[in-house]
Amino acid sequence: MNPALWTGQTGLTAQDKQLSVISNNLANVNTIGFKRDRVVFEDLFYQVQRQPGADNTEGNQIPNGIQMGTGVRVSGTQKVFTTGSYVTTTDQLDMAIEGQGFFQVLQPDGTMAYTRNGQFHLNSDGQMVTANGYPLEPAIEIPEDALSLTVGADGLVSASLAGDPNPQELGQITLANFVNPAGLSALGGNLFAETASSGQPFEAIPGEDGVGAVKQYTLESSNVNMVEEMVNMITAQRGYEMNAKVISAADDMLRFANQTL
Repeated sequence: MNPALWTGQTGLTAQDKQLSVISNNLANVNTIGFKRDRVVFEDLFYQVQRQPGADNTEGNQIPNGIQMGTGVRVSGTQKVFTTGSYVTTTDQLDMAIEGQGFFQVLQPDGTMAYTRNGQFHLNSDGQMVTANGYPLEPAIEIPEDALSLTVGADGLVSASLAGDPNPQELGQITLANFVNPAGLSALGGNLFAETASSGQPFEAIPGEDGVGAVKQYTLESSNVNMVEEMVNMITAQRGYEMNAKVISAADDMLRFANQTL
């Protein structure tokens, strides 16, 4: 069997996965706090028919040898945690992180999740929650008689109450950061979870210990670059076509040999 058939097949599979990742990036171009993925490829093992550097019969070393590759595969997908552009809003519960770090939210099973999406809301108890109802941690509760809400760059939350000229402190927003954010597990819903690869989270006040500051009335948009994704999509499409042509050429060679011999 012509090995080019199987090598071309690995190329088709790899480019198909590349296109799937690109389509997910483009689908989330307007998702607040979304971080694009990129595909990591690696070549498969080689069939060594003659080892480079081996001695020939005259005692001289073979300079190159013969090593036949067997194709390519996707070794992983990596989240790219570059900062997206900032969008100014009019909602006092909208926040963005200017720099590194994640907001912490409590999931229904009691575990902590992490997000760059600072588009928060209030539930029936006055707590700040995500769009899915997951409360922000540490919990921040807004009084019913609050006239306005202020979130400082250091994450200190205060509110102006009716009949009280002095703002009242409501709590402190803290951020979590990781040694290797790319190792986080994507849960969907703009949430990430800790893994052994990401390392344990360390909590810090915004603006300290390497984490970013909090910006109120601001949201971080997706870091997907549509032009870059379109170029990647064209590259993946052409790569798919060329691997398909390799399979077609190998099939023609086999048919020719079969008909001739």
